[in-house]
Amino acid sequence: QVQLVESGGGSVQAGGSLRLSCAVSGFTYATYCMGWFRQLPGNEREGVAAIDPYGRRTYPGFLKDRFIISKDNAKNILYLQMDSLKPEDTALYYCAAGTFYRACDVRDSKYDSWGQGTQVTVSS
Repeated sequence: QVQLVESGGGSVQAGGSLRLSCAVSGFTYATYCMGWFRQLPGNEREGVAAIDPYGRRTYPGFLKDRFIISKDNAKNILYLQMDSLKPEDTALYYCAAGTFYRACDVRDSKYDSWGQGTQVTVSS
């Protein structure tokens, strides 16, 4: 059974940092696309980072190098390091897994397994 469990969310002031974790079980995630997404109530879900089986990373342009995705294949954990956080980063953050074919990106249609999410709140 595929399971993705996020943790590490919380409340932080603007300019601060958080590291999200996603514990993965039930499949060999090292061969999948892994991604982080976020969603505000009433908004569409948007991708913030993706990493492929070879460690190649993809980010949307609006993040401007503030977030870094990484993974520990030995521990089956996916991470998202978030620095210089802004109030507009406040959202429910999800990790997701999708089948790898040539490349990974941050379109949520490419992912079919999702965690329950962890809340990140950034105050000004």
